[in-house]
Formats: sequence, C-alpha cells, structure tokens
Amino acid sequence: MAKKVVATLKKEGGKSFAKVIRAVKSPKTGAYTFKEEMVPMDAVQSTLGK
Repeated sequence: MAKKVVATLKKEGGKSFAKVIRAVKSPKTGAYTFKEEMVPMDAVQSTLGK
C-alpha cells in the first residue's frame, strides 16, 4: 500500500507535500518525543507556528 501512496504524491498535477518533524517535550517525564506530519507546502509555516 505504501507504494501506491508514494506514487500518488509524486504526480505532476498533485500538491507537493513536506514532512514536518517536531520535538515535543513530555510534561510528565521531561523526555522528548518526535511527532511527524505530512502537510502541504503552503501550510508548513502555519504548522510550525503551533
């Protein structure tokens, strides 16, 4: 199934996406975890601003 998704994202007429990886600190333990999201290129700045 992953091949089908990758092929769809690489179409010429489709939107271009970016993978955003953020480090999130756990309030309980203080350890950092990483959260990954696939967002459209025009929404990257608004996603990072959260």
